[in-house]
Amino acid sequence: MTTSSGQPPTVNEAEVRKVAMVSLVGASVEWFDFFLFGTAAALVFPTLFFPSTDPVTGVLVSFGVFGIGFIARPVGGVVWGHFGDRVGRKKAFIAALGLMAVASALIGLLPTYATIGIAAPIALTLLRFAQGVAVGGQWGGAALLATESAPAHKRGFYGSFAQLGVPIGVLLGVSAYFLLSVSLGAEAFRRYGWRIPFVVSILFVGVVLYVHHRLEETPAFRNLQRAAQEKAATAPSVGKSPVIEVLRSHWKRVVLAGGAFIVVNATFYLYITFMLDYGTRTLKLTMADVLGPLSMATLLLLGCMPVFAALSDRVGRRPLYTAGAILTALWAFPFFTLVDTKTFLGMTAGLAVGMTFLTMMYGPLAAFFGELFPPEVRYSGASLGYQLGSVIGGAATPLIAVELLDRTGSTTSLSLMLVGLSLLAVVCIRLLASMHSQDGRD
Repeated sequence: MTTSSGQPPTVNEAEVRKVAMVSLVGASVEWFDFFLFGTAAALVFPTLFFPSTDPVTGVLVSFGVFGIGFIARPVGGVVWGHFGDRVGRKKAFIAALGLMAVASALIGLLPTYATIGIAAPIALTLLRFAQGVAVGGQWGGAALLATESAPAHKRGFYGSFAQLGVPIGVLLGVSAYFLLSVSLGAEAFRRYGWRIPFVVSILFVGVVLYVHHRLEETPAFRNLQRAAQEKAATAPSVGKSPVIEVLRSHWKRVVLAGGAFIVVNATFYLYITFMLDYGTRTLKLTMADVLGPLSMATLLLLGCMPVFAALSDRVGRRPLYTAGAILTALWAFPFFTLVDTKTFLGMTAGLAVGMTFLTMMYGPLAAFFGELFPPEVRYSGASLGYQLGSVIGGAATPLIAVELLDRTGSTTSLSLMLVGLSLLAVVCIRLLASMHSQDGRD
């Protein structure tokens, strides 16, 4: 017997905690590799892979390749979404993790432009695309493994374990580069130090093997398998692709979910990627001066995420998400005022408060997006909505920020961009709420 949501009436929370921890570890590994590229794109790639007499041009091209990973993420969402809805959440999750580990290790071994010429940036771009395809499928797998295994009244809390992979991945990547830059010095870091975290990624294949042997499929997917087998026994038929089905029947939800997520991704990458370039090139600070406050703020993000996710189980996903969007808009101008003090305290405060408001939206996201779609197309729907928002919010933000700052010479335009994206999120959330009230779904 199952509930209307496809969940068994009783849930073994010890098993749920194990699944949540595996989702956390897997997501942390994936995002560590993905964010390493963003840090390197701001600090070393412009000179090593895109040499130019104009520093702004080098940074723009480097951030452009960084953005390729976001363009690839919907491709990953389509591929792994179909795979995950058809053959299982676990198998798709494993495949995405393996692809990321290999692509990241190869980036760490890649010769630079000075060694192999134009082949270096081409290879870097292809490997970044592979990273994007990998992360495009990882999020849906980690999120659904956690939320579909959890009791209904704790989906937000357990779903946050998949979300916690983001700040952990950022913190590991930023901390690794911070320690390497301080211990090796600027020249040694530029020559070989930046490669070390990428190469170490190959060790994460061990996580893939653990998931393969120790993790079970989610109850929701097992229910779908049983239903499909019963249907096939009585009336065999050729099923539709889950991706095609979600785009045919639920495309409005996909678009609105993507629109609501843009502000999260845009703000996040403004904080963790653009700020590295802004701090070192515009404010003339050292890498350590910028990486230190960023590390402290990310620790706060890590602590707040499960708190806000659990709160969403009590007050609802949409009210909390809306509050986070509004507060992000209000903080857009004070943020740069504090960062421009060039002090550790001012920069840490600006980033920490901004990260807190961001967490109000990102913490409940796994449960929020999963609840938008029925189980048979949930992997595809949730992944596509998430990755649609990531393309616009993540790929474009560092590029737009650098260009706006170069043209205007002021951060006011960047603050206005965040305000506009926050308002877009509020509108999308209201429209999603209206659709839910009409169809009567949770």
